[in-house]
Amino acid sequence: MESNLIRLNYDDKEIILIPTAHVSVESANLVRETIEKENPDSICIELDEDRYKNLKNPNSWKNTNIIDVIKQKKVVLLIANLILSSYQRNIAKKLKTNPGQEMMEGMKASEKYGINLVLADRNIQTTFLRIWRKMGFFEKIKLIFSFVLMDDDEEVSEEDLQKLINRDNLELVIDDMAKDYPQIAETLLRERDKYLAYNIKNAPGNKVIAILGAAHTPGVEKEIYKDQDIEKLNKIPEKSFMSKIIPWIIPVLIVILVILGFNQNVDTGIEQIKSWFLFNSILAGLFTAICLPHPLTVITAIVTAPFTSMNPMLACGWFAGLCEATLKKPTVDDVNKIPDDIFNFKSWINNKFLKALLVVILANLGSSIGTIIAGSRIIQTII
Repeated sequence: MESNLIRLNYDDKEIILIPTAHVSVESANLVRETIEKENPDSICIELDEDRYKNLKNPNSWKNTNIIDVIKQKKVVLLIANLILSSYQRNIAKKLKTNPGQEMMEGMKASEKYGINLVLADRNIQTTFLRIWRKMGFFEKIKLIFSFVLMDDDEEVSEEDLQKLINRDNLELVIDDMAKDYPQIAETLLRERDKYLAYNIKNAPGNKVIAILGAAHTPGVEKEIYKDQDIEKLNKIPEKSFMSKIIPWIIPVLIVILVILGFNQNVDTGIEQIKSWFLFNSILAGLFTAICLPHPLTVITAIVTAPFTSMNPMLACGWFAGLCEATLKKPTVDDVNKIPDDIFNFKSWINNKFLKALLVVILANLGSSIGTIIAGSRIIQTII
């Protein structure tokens, strides 16, 4: 594996890039041996502050408060994090290793030999938000389905991982990803290549070792010799004007149509209001009931759906999810089972932590469908 090392010279600085697989025993051994042999002034690792803390204390994420997640509107971000980290953890389990072991080797060497440690990666929340804000609607749907259909039973060997570290194989994988998900490839790979390269070449000392996921090494190698706008890479894109205005169009249009209905006659106006409440409430309640939550959770979805649908700043799923998490508080055992349960829909229903997240998604989905149907009925009564 030593032949995979990439040695660069930049402004009288020697930079050694170590391509790794995050669940590979061989990668961890290579990191340890290279650091001992090269005795660098700085060790750069592909982590941000939050992931660094989580890696040092792997059980810290188990203290996640599901109620806080729902209140902070981070359900989608948490689910994405859980799926990706659980997939990596399960592969590591099959290989009888630990995810991030190669990063841990860098951290241990930094403490043992007094070497400067540089957290070279961008904040993971910034990366996820930049991806989400840049993706189109259909690209988001495609990504969600790819998460749902992710195959966790696929057998992966150490030999398979070493083949992926090969530069030719990596370029094929990156090219395929760019074709299927251009915005993800741009933000998750290429932007972070720039961010990582900036921090690596500006690390203290004349000899720097950088421990990177193998997918980043081709890009970082090129970016070392280019200029990067680090402030631009750290900026979260604002929502476009249309994305801000569109959520308000439906409620405003519904109010106008109801007013027109009452102008025609009182019965028409009342019929429109009935349609709005019935379709929103019934569909929100039915979709929420799919995951067999507490009865009060279903009632919460039924009661809140017609009102939250008129306010884009609110969502009935948040209220239903908070109700479920409060009435059926997740246990430590539920959190411990997430890596195994997250790839099985039936397990989501039995896991109180995952069920609360599922309630948020299903209640919002039901309410959204109800809004479309009710809106169509309201338009029909006017016509």
